[in-house]
Amino acid sequence: MNAKKRALGKGLGALLDTPGTDLQSRYDIEKDLHAVGTVAHVPLDLIQSNPFQPRSDFDQAALDELANSIKEQGVIQPVTVRKIEDGKFQLISGERRCKAAQIAGLADIPAYIRTANDQEMREMAIVENIQRENLNPIEIALGYQQLIEDCKLTQEILAERLGKGRSSITNQLRLLKLPAEIQIGLRKEFIYSGHARALLGVEDVQTQLEIYQDIIAQGLSVRDVEEIAKNIAEQKDTTEQEPPKKKAPENPSSEKFRDLQKALSEFYGSKVQIKAKPGGKGSIVINFSSGEDLERILKLVQKQD
Repeated sequence: MNAKKRALGKGLGALLDTPGTDLQSRYDIEKDLHAVGTVAHVPLDLIQSNPFQPRSDFDQAALDELANSIKEQGVIQPVTVRKIEDGKFQLISGERRCKAAQIAGLADIPAYIRTANDQEMREMAIVENIQRENLNPIEIALGYQQLIEDCKLTQEILAERLGKGRSSITNQLRLLKLPAEIQIGLRKEFIYSGHARALLGVEDVQTQLEIYQDIIAQGLSVRDVEEIAKNIAEQKDTTEQEPPKKKAPENPSSEKFRDLQKALSEFYGSKVQIKAKPGGKGSIVINFSSGEDLERILKLVQKQD
């Protein structure tokens, strides 16, 4: 595979793979010198956007930075287009480069010309979108799901197109089964992919959300969450194997502890747990979310001395 194709990225390169190309210095609209499978300088005003492009937001600062680079070095990697009627073209990939080239004041842009039907256009636009470097795990998973649904691909075929293992595709798609709150946290980088995958090992949605809140409040590591999920699974297995036990009568003082926990939580501005044991012994646990939060709580404790 030549250098130009390698630059396209493994998945998109495979989709765009065609026999070798011939270079042309300039597209001539009068003589129509271009041909499918060639790279030519095509006027920007003859290139239309890809109607199947799933990406609608483009960071203006990043576009301006790319435009400055183009002014200095030109367009290093050609965009990819298909021929349509009236001597015009439609973008398959490279919309950022086209927009930046327009900002840079270029009249034309090097373009790799190829044939593609609407289905191929849709597929290549989505693949290019999910190969961006700054996507979060949920955006990637949504891109995979869109390829599977819109382009009628199986996970096996998708993995082959993207040059990935089937298990990698499956694990990414499983993230979409998490509650919306956790998916938002993953998008905003409140948690990492490792946290999310560990939470998938917990079946109960409410428990997932409680652990998610603990990750944020207590700064739990991925290993911590994996251990929690493992313990829950083991406890579930043990419970299922043991005969059901009669529910123990509620301790009359439990209501008093609940009220006290609530009062202490409000006073310290943080979650407080009272763990009582038989014989009147027990412990009080005050959660803190950071070093600064701990110092704030300690000051409140010292005031009570």
